[in-house]
Amino acid sequence: MTLTVKQFKRDYKKTFENIYAFDFKDGSIEQQYFALGHLVRNYLADEWSQSRHHYIESKAKQVFYFSMEFLPGRQLKSNLYNMDILETVKEGLKGLEIEFEEVENAEVDPALGNGGLGRLASCFMDSLASLGLPGHGNGIRYRYGLFRQKFVDGYQVELPENWLRNGNVWEIRNMNSAVTVRFGGNVWVEPDGNGNFIPFYENTENILAVPYDTPMVGYKNITINNMRLWSAEVPPEEEEQYQTIESAEKIKGITEVLYPDDSNYEGRLLRLKQEYFMVSAGVQSIIQQFYKYNIPRHQLPEKIAIHINDTHPALVVPELMRILLDEEHLSWEKAWEITKKTCSYTNHTILKEAMEKWPVDMVKSLLPRMYQIIEAINQHHIEKKLPLYGERLTYATSIIKDGQINMAHLAVIGSHSVNGVAQLHTNILKNDVLHDFYEMYPYKFNNKTNGITQRRWLHIANPDLTKLITKQIGEEWKTNPAELKVFKGFETSEEVLEELAQVKLKNKEHLAEYIKENLGLEINPNALFDVQIKRLHAYKRQHLNALHILDRYLRIKENPAIDIQPRVFIFGAKAAPSYLYAKQIIKLINSIADMVNNDPEVGDKLKVVFFENYGVSLAEKIIPAAEISEQISLAGKEASGTSNMKLMLNGALTLATLDGANIEIRDYVGEENMFIFGLNIDEVSEFYKKGNYSSKKLYEKNKRLKRVLDSLIDGTIPGLYEEGRVVFDSLVHYNDEYFVLKDFDSYVKAHEKADELYSNKKKWNQKSLINIASSGPFSADYTIKRYSEEIWKTNPQKKLNEGVHSFDEPI
Repeated sequence: MTLTVKQFKRDYKKTFENIYAFDFKDGSIEQQYFALGHLVRNYLADEWSQSRHHYIESKAKQVFYFSMEFLPGRQLKSNLYNMDILETVKEGLKGLEIEFEEVENAEVDPALGNGGLGRLASCFMDSLASLGLPGHGNGIRYRYGLFRQKFVDGYQVELPENWLRNGNVWEIRNMNSAVTVRFGGNVWVEPDGNGNFIPFYENTENILAVPYDTPMVGYKNITINNMRLWSAEVPPEEEEQYQTIESAEKIKGITEVLYPDDSNYEGRLLRLKQEYFMVSAGVQSIIQQFYKYNIPRHQLPEKIAIHINDTHPALVVPELMRILLDEEHLSWEKAWEITKKTCSYTNHTILKEAMEKWPVDMVKSLLPRMYQIIEAINQHHIEKKLPLYGERLTYATSIIKDGQINMAHLAVIGSHSVNGVAQLHTNILKNDVLHDFYEMYPYKFNNKTNGITQRRWLHIANPDLTKLITKQIGEEWKTNPAELKVFKGFETSEEVLEELAQVKLKNKEHLAEYIKENLGLEINPNALFDVQIKRLHAYKRQHLNALHILDRYLRIKENPAIDIQPRVFIFGAKAAPSYLYAKQIIKLINSIADMVNNDPEVGDKLKVVFFENYGVSLAEKIIPAAEISEQISLAGKEASGTSNMKLMLNGALTLATLDGANIEIRDYVGEENMFIFGLNIDEVSEFYKKGNYSSKKLYEKNKRLKRVLDSLIDGTIPGLYEEGRVVFDSLVHYNDEYFVLKDFDSYVKAHEKADELYSNKKKWNQKSLINIASSGPFSADYTIKRYSEEIWKTNPQKKLNEGVHSFDEPI
């Protein structure tokens, strides 16, 4: 949009005074932020409304992306940047004697996700709008979201994250689009005499689903899409039934927290309730939208695409069937054809605990109509496939088995497309986890490697690097990420390499200042910054990182005069509240940090930083300063990863196993420009197949490893209690499920190579530059373009430049 500094200042003063009825100079930082956000949302209003009307009038096909998580991060700066008025607003505020950075920091990070799944969903929202595609998010407006993480004596403590305490300036409550979601009760179906079957409901619990809409702003275009998040409320007509505060709060509790503790029946029931609440509200809303097209019902798949992001929203399939059968009175065959053509499914994991299954009795009780339809879908599947594929394959792919409903099976059967999120992950799905389905539906399976948005993770998070790249290769790369490869031409330029080094040092200094201010720890910005920022899970192997830190510490203690590359190890991670082992690993790392950081013999040779409450805003500080990107999951366990892409984009060198998208990073950047270690997927599979892995033998034979492991239980680490013994036992006596000990030596050698390379700053900076220049293929714009063309069958209104074939082959 076009906006002058003078106009902005006038608009801002007027907006502030209209909201608060006093002069903006007397406002708090929070009030100044709220007024600015309100003004920016007003600037967006016309285009937002026009986008909505345009989609209906042009009968454009719209995509609805269903996800339990969205992690958009702070939106003020992102919206201003995409609207191309960021510098104007900064200058205007400065003229009003307001610091933009202070106002920006007043925005609360929305606590609507746990990690990669939610961040990916938000990257996709950004890319959909920036490509001019009509694509919208559908999720839950969690009152508290994921917990706020606090460390107390090194232990993770979960506190409520009341991110909505001051409201959310970006959202609009849209009561006119509220719908009712039914739970429980009795449901039966009777013929109406006209060939239709009508469902009857008795004694149901009715919940009002109220949507809150947030604009998703495209980069330098007029496309503004919608992220719709649903909140659970008491229906007005039933308020008398909920006369007590406790009964009303029970309703609101449906949308209170992300991933309630599922270690007990009540927690699992609430999680299932959340999933159906989001799905039913979203699908009802979509059908209402479809009515506005005023076209025949059978054309639904031509105008609507519903994407199931992991198994959490898999109930989309029976819910869409319910509406088509019960409300539209279509035949089973016609409803099933429409449903399959409308729905598509992304699988994000091969971990069994994450492939959701629900007890039949639970679904029957909570969602009786859903169970009837799921049972019918399963029976339909068996009847159709049994004559073609025989008993083994048919029953292996059934949805209901052993008293459980397999949600991944439901999603695969009810979708026309099934994709993994990295080539290795997709191959594992086809050859192992979903192999039976691949035999049955080979045409459904495809790969869509994840991507990230450069706008947030480079343009906004690292403006100095953005300026450096633009100065050398021009502006085109900002809208056509493939052009980043042109930056490779400067890998021998002494001047550019020095500028790149100065950008990195400046970012490290900023992070060091933040650490000192918030953690009271002084770190050396000239040390090598080694970063692992991921959800805490044993397969991601943060404990392998911890063992290597212990090895370094013991070497320094053995010889305090040792010539060793100074390192700062940086962690950011939350563990699920019920995941005790992950929480014990957090305690282990924090105990190591406390010991290392307070040992005068160690000094600047080694520091360990574990950030509390890691989220998007912290990532924006950490990633530009990172120099090593730790991607150390056991080969075959990480579906894709996206932190690997963000860190690479900002010039960090990847230290990784050949897992997930690390393989594609290697293919593009070259193995010589990263540090590869550890078992590959074939070697891991061989151990599983033969069952001949013995971690205890490794412990007994490897003196260096034994010394490190013994330090977990011999009192070396002050303040470490049963956690050290638990980690020791899991690695030595319980045979090390994720082969940490097998990969230890290879991991240490990779770090030694990194130390050696870092001593030659020119070579390090060259490899850093090559990583940046090779990161274009991992743009979410490209990923979404492939989803759009190959799965959703929509056409971007704003095309990526020709020459996209450069993404398809390693550069």
